[in-house]
Amino acid sequence: MSFTAPMAKVKLFNGKDLTGWKVYGTEKWYVEEGELLCESGPDKGYGYLATDKFYKDFDLSLQFKQEANGNSGVFFRSTIEGTKISGWQVEVAPQGKDTGGIYESYGRGWMVQIPDEKEKFLKPGDWNTLRIRVEGDHVQTWLNGNAMVDLHDAKIGAANGSVALQIHDGGGIKVRWKKLVLKEL
Repeated sequence: MSFTAPMAKVKLFNGKDLTGWKVYGTEKWYVEEGELLCESGPDKGYGYLATDKFYKDFDLSLQFKQEANGNSGVFFRSTIEGTKISGWQVEVAPQGKDTGGIYESYGRGWMVQIPDEKEKFLKPGDWNTLRIRVEGDHVQTWLNGNAMVDLHDAKIGAANGSVALQIHDGGGIKVRWKKLVLKEL
C-alpha cells in the first residue's frame, strides 16, 4: 500500500504586492486593499501578468469582478514573448461573451464557446468565482459553481507554461481579482 501526500495549495497572490508574477506590456497591474487590479494603460494594448513558475496539472480557484465592460481572461500552460501569448485562455468577459469558455490565442481560436443558457451564471458588477482544472489533456471550468467546459485536447495535453491574467486591448478595461489559490495535481 502506498501513500501519496496531498499536494499543498499555493496562494498565487499574496494580497500585498506582485511577488511571484511578471508584467508583460504597458497595462497597469497593482494591488489595492488586498485585491489585484488590472486596468487599461495609455497604449490600450494587450497586457499580461504571468506567474514566474510553470504549472502543468492543477486545480485553480479565483474570484474576479469586472468594473468596466471589457474583456479579460485567465491563461494556462502559456508562454509570452513581448505581448504575444501562446496558450489557452479561460474567457472573462461581459454577459453574453462566453465567460468560462476556452480560446486558443494565435492558434485555433474558440475551442469551446458558452451556450446561451449558461450565460446567466455570470454576475455582472459582482464577485464571481472561476474554477479551472487542467490535468493531462483534460480541461474543465466552472463559473459560480456551474460546469461550463469539459474538454479533452491532445495539444493542450502536450503543453506546459505559466498561469497568466490578461487585459484585452482597446482600453477602458478594469478587473479586480482575489483569492487566487492553486492546487498542483
